Amino acid sequence: MSVAKTSIKAKIAKVLSVRHLNDSTFVVRFERGDFQFEPGQYLALGLKGKIQKREYSIYSAREDDFLEILVKEVLDGDVSKRLKTLNPGDELEVQGPFGYFTIDEKKKEKHIYFIASGTGISPCHSLVMSNADLKFTMLHGVRTADERYDMMDYSKGNYVACTSREGTGDFYGRVTDYLNKANIKTDAAYYICGNSNMIYDVFDILKGAGVPQDQIHTEVYF
Repeated sequence: MSVAKTSIKAKIAKVLSVRHLNDSTFVVRFERGDFQFEPGQYLALGLKGKIQKREYSIYSAREDDFLEILVKEVLDGDVSKRLKTLNPGDELEVQGPFGYFTIDEKKKEKHIYFIASGTGISPCHSLVMSNADLKFTMLHGVRTADERYDMMDYSKGNYVACTSREGTGDFYGRVTDYLNKANIKTDAAYYICGNSNMIYDVFDILKGAGVPQDQIHTEVYF
């Protein structure tokens, strides 16, 4: 995700809550109003009256009567720091939705592997929460156990945490290490979201295992 879509008029939404998951990551919940989206899409968001906006995937489900985003504070950033200090009643400017990281009906018939790093799990969370009958495995690459964001939202056995800096997850190593040891299904669909290096490496692993390119979908965070 990159440039905000300035041609679309921003809507004003009041903050409902800020829920902290660890010292640097939090979920902002705000009014939905008549905002419509497809799970997997993102929006451009900033504080009311401020020029700076950043793009965040929608974290909440299609059926929820609110919107949520998952945010990691960037130490030298501007928007994430401001979002972290929000209070209920503060106002946001919201544009969107944007993006095509969505699941069509044909893909829902397949087993879907979500492969995400860090807060790249955000659109995958929305997709899972919006499709109760989805057959899926969530492969989440994090550094430490406290980055397993809302892991209890996923059915037991469907969520695999790959921790790269400690052995407290389900697998000690990166998601690429996990995939290199896994029996990769070529008839499944794969949705990859997170940092670009991880996406390139996972894409190469999947292609090398014989997964057709039209069954691999990507969303780059940074």
